[in-house]
Parts: sequence; structure tokens; C-alpha cells
Amino acid sequence: MSAALRIAREEWRLLRRDHVAVLGLALLLLLTAVAAFTAWEQRRTADAERSRHQAQVDHEFEAQPDRHPHRMVHYGHFVFRPLNPLAAFDSGVDAYTGHTLFLEGHRQNSANFGDVRQSSLLLRFGQLTPAFVLQVLAPLLLVFVGHAALARERESGTLRVLLAQGVRPWQIVAGKVLALGGVAAAALLPALLALLWIGATTPVPASLAAALAAGYGLWLLIWAVGIVGLSAWFARGRDALVALLAIWAIGVVLVPRLAPELAASALALPTRLETDIAVAHDLAALGDSHDPDDPYFAGFRKKVLAQYGVARVEDLPVNYKGLLGMEGERLTSALFERYAGAGFERQAAQLRLVDGAALLSPVIALRRLSMAAAGTDLQNYRRFVEQAERHRYRLVQALNRLQAEKLSFAGDRSSRDSRIGHDHWHGVADFRYEAAAPAEALRRAAPAAGVLLLWLAALAGLLALATRRLGRITR
Repeated sequence: MSAALRIAREEWRLLRRDHVAVLGLALLLLLTAVAAFTAWEQRRTADAERSRHQAQVDHEFEAQPDRHPHRMVHYGHFVFRPLNPLAAFDSGVDAYTGHTLFLEGHRQNSANFGDVRQSSLLLRFGQLTPAFVLQVLAPLLLVFVGHAALARERESGTLRVLLAQGVRPWQIVAGKVLALGGVAAAALLPALLALLWIGATTPVPASLAAALAAGYGLWLLIWAVGIVGLSAWFARGRDALVALLAIWAIGVVLVPRLAPELAASALALPTRLETDIAVAHDLAALGDSHDPDDPYFAGFRKKVLAQYGVARVEDLPVNYKGLLGMEGERLTSALFERYAGAGFERQAAQLRLVDGAALLSPVIALRRLSMAAAGTDLQNYRRFVEQAERHRYRLVQALNRLQAEKLSFAGDRSSRDSRIGHDHWHGVADFRYEAAAPAEALRRAAPAAGVLLLWLAALAGLLALATRRLGRITR
């Protein structure tokens, strides 16, 4: 091992004399630091703005004057998705999904104001975050720095000299991997400092920050092992460089872009228009609460009358219009949840197809791990939408219940003439998003971590074969 350390030190000394390598590493470190600062500032600003808007709409909802409860159902309310602190490290799908939901009765609206829809198309190529720098640019730097690690020794003839001096092939290879791993560690350092800063300034679970650090450390180690292994297979450094650049372009750029498109073609989502038509058709099949002769709601009226033991809705101790609103909301909400759940399951199936491409491109597995740990994956977005929908349902039903209990059926002629006190709105619309437990995020990240470990094991096997081949070639 001492021979491997000496070889690694010599490799580092050579890299220090290479001005291009030093400049490239310095630029990468600077870019990572800038990305961490700008992403953190953007995340802090966006979260503060959403909190301010949430407080504003909460105040405006509670400041409404005396109204009919059903007017408040249609007045609606806004909820804003809070940002996970680790979104400053990896923004995930946040730029592609909306963050603002309008909650109203009889409808389930989609989230709006995604950053991609409001920005230039350049944003689709990736936001400048520490995750983007480590996923895309750091491997490219390692390729330029380490492509000739062993090919250079063979071209110059120093490999035979080292072996003649009694240095074993595995010691040479280990020294090269250690040297390139040191460069990878230096590239990872600003991101680790960014994670420490995020953890020091916001309540971030240590297990999730550690999972991010371990995932990206494993990612760069995969590249270090693979680069040295491929350098051992080629007799010339430029051949190794061309091969590694092709692997980077295919594995980091092409496959991650192509896989989602293929998954979307294989399991296409219905368009917004198709979904609206299907929902409208099913809503019509549920029945019309405004039609006294509608079969379903006629049966509901009979059931309510039998429950209270009266013959007419005018004799009910509660307002039948409020009960009708509650039943209609129950039916439509169940329908909305079914369509929303089917849409999310379809997207999950698409993601499973994309995950299969991780066998061709480990960056796909890394992104899954990174977004799960950072709380910016599709599952967290779904969690927000479903919690907001449950809140919408409770809000609307609470207002319908007020109509049933606070207004009489005889006096409930119009929403303009029949009103209740505005104090009934206080606290009704408050929304509190509950983030997933760290254990759940780690559980979702575990399969992706397993794929990365498989890649490391496979490349370590390739490196072992290249090491034996190296010894035979130089005899």
C-alpha cells in the first residue's frame, strides 16, 4: 500500500504542474460554490415569498364579511407548497411542477406557476445547483484529468520500469485510483460544505444530508474507478479520452434525456382536454343535485327523511340544502381523487420504466436518490397535492355543514339574503403541510443506492480484469 501511496503522490505532483487541470478544478470548485449560494438564496427567497402569500390569503379569507356559507365555498382559497431546505442542493422536479393551488368547491384544480412554464427553454437543460454540477460537470473534469492515468505510463515506457522495479500492477492501479479519487474528493468538498451550511441554518435531518453526501461520493468514485479502468485498456491516452467522452455524452446527457421521452411514448398520459371531458362525463353520470327528479338524489332525499323520521325536507331539523351540498361534494371529491390517483400512478409507471435505464446510465439512479433525499421528487409533490386536496375537502364540507346547521331551509332563499357571521371563517382555511419522515425518504432512495453499488462493483471487476491484462501486456 505504501507503493500505491507514493504513486498517488507522484500523480498529484504531476497534476499540480498541469495548469489546465488545476484551472479546471478551480473553476469547478468556484462554480459549485456559486451554484450553492445562488440556489440557497433562490430557495430562501421563494420560500419566504410563498409564506408571505400564504399569510396574506389566510388573512383575506378570514377578513371576509358576513356571507352565505356557499358563497365562501365558491370564494375559494389558495395554498402554497413550502420548499424543502435541501431543495437548495437539488431542486428536482420543483421547477416543472406548480407550487400554487386554488381550492374551491366542486373542483380539483391542478398546481400552477411552475418555473419552467414561466422561464426560457434553457431552464429545461437543468438549473445551476450543486447537484447539477456534480452530476454533469464533475465527471467531465475527472475524464480530462484521469483519461491518461495508465495509458500515459504505457506510452512513455515508465510502466515497464515500474514493474521491473518490483511494483505490482495492482499497486500501480490502486495509486492511480487513489489520486483520481483525491481530485473527486476535492470536487465534492464545496458541495459538502453547502450541505453543512444548509444543515446549520435550517432544520435538516442529518440522515438525509448524509445520504446525499454518500450518494454523490459514490457517484464520483464510480467515475474514478471507471476512468482508470478504461485508461488501462487503451494503449494511447487520446483513444481513452475519445472513449470516455463518448461514454459521458451517452450516459450523462443522451440516455437521461431519451429515457423519459421513450417512457412517455410507451405510457402516454391523457391530455388535459381528454381528462376534462372524461371527468365531465362521469360527473354527469353521478347525478344532478339541482334536479329534484334525479334518481340518485331522489333516493338520497328519501334516505335523509327516513333517518330523521319526517315526511318533508321543510320539517328537517337541519337545512337540507347544506346536506345536499355535502353529499354532492362527497361524490365529486371521490371522482376527482380517482382521476388524480390514476394520473400519479401512470407517472409512477413511467418512472419505473426510466429506472430501468439506470442499467445503462447510473446518473438516473443518482438523480432518483438525490431527489428522494432532498424532498424534491414526484412522490413529495404528490404528497403536497393529496394533502391539499384533503384540506380542500375538509374546508368545503365545513362550510356546507355551516349552511346545514346555521341556516334554516325556509330562510335559505338566496346567498345574498341569507348570511352568517364572519367569525365562522376564522381558522377554517389554515393549511399545514406535513413533510415525509426521513425514514420514508431513505426507503425510496435505497433502490437507487443499490443500483449505484452494482455499477461500482461491475466497474471494480472491469478494473481487476484490466489490471491482470496490464501485467500480461508489459511482460
